[in-house]
Amino acid sequence: MSEGSAGKGIWKTLFSGTMIIGVVIGVILWGGFNWALELTNTESFCISCHEMKDNVYEEYTNSPHYMNASGVRATCPDCHVPRPWIHKVIRKIKASNELFHHFMGTIDTREKFLKHRGELAVSVWKTMKATNSRECRNCHGETYMDFDKQDPRAAERHEEAFDAGMTCIDCHKGIAHQLPKGWKELAKKHGLMPKDVEQD
Repeated sequence: MSEGSAGKGIWKTLFSGTMIIGVVIGVILWGGFNWALELTNTESFCISCHEMKDNVYEEYTNSPHYMNASGVRATCPDCHVPRPWIHKVIRKIKASNELFHHFMGTIDTREKFLKHRGELAVSVWKTMKATNSRECRNCHGETYMDFDKQDPRAAERHEEAFDAGMTCIDCHKGIAHQLPKGWKELAKKHGLMPKDVEQD
């Protein structure tokens, strides 16, 4: 075997070994990232800080999304974290702002939470409006609604809303959490309540 052939063989072996090591490291890093992503996508993680546990979570436990006749339950991530991967990662990046405010103590008391409740609600409503209530539609699909089994008023409003191109959050604010004081004015101010919608 010539010296040149031996040199090529060594480089080929080194390259192959480096590629295998790179793939193994990549799989480990990807697995670790995905594991961390899913760990932060659980209800137990969401309520691990008292701001969430003592405020919005308490309200949610009294809503139909927590307990109902069918036993089907929507948890915090079901409503607030997108399922498509790229949207989920973007939401997690945006959540770093929430961590900042947690450590700054922005809403670390009930009084502070209530003071900021309006702006927090508007932020969620804007997101839901911008995504056409994407997370609501994970469970509630207009195509599969049986209007004959709905209350007549609800069936009529749903059909009107779908025909008008409205989205879930246009009418269903406060479905799992208490509404902030003056919420109708807030929603109108931010263009988040259609003029022809009567919300209870």
